[in-house]
Amino acid sequence: MDEQRIIYIGHKPVHLYVRAVVMAMEGGERDVVLVARGRCISSAVDVAEICKRRHGFIASGLPERVEIVSIVSDTEVVDRGDGNTGNASVLKINLIGEGEIPEREEE
Repeated sequence: MDEQRIIYIGHKPVHLYVRAVVMAMEGGERDVVLVARGRCISSAVDVAEICKRRHGFIASGLPERVEIVSIVSDTEVVDRGDGNTGNASVLKINLIGEGEIPEREEE
């Protein structure tokens, strides 16, 4: 597919975002972008590394090879809610899945 699936990383547990990547790639979308701001950037890096290494039971459902093809950092101006604005760091990690997705055994 030519379109990228964007997954926004927040404060939920990392394994939920890994599962979102798995579900996107199982659905045929092999080009996935992880987007995180501020303190969630470290979680986005963890998700990318878990997917790249296919580490753990959840990530075993990923294609044979997952590569990090680009990492882009930026700064966005965000509304703080009190009428003021501030800057927030943003990280975008582009993952590409290549190869076959392994068959899952029924539990």
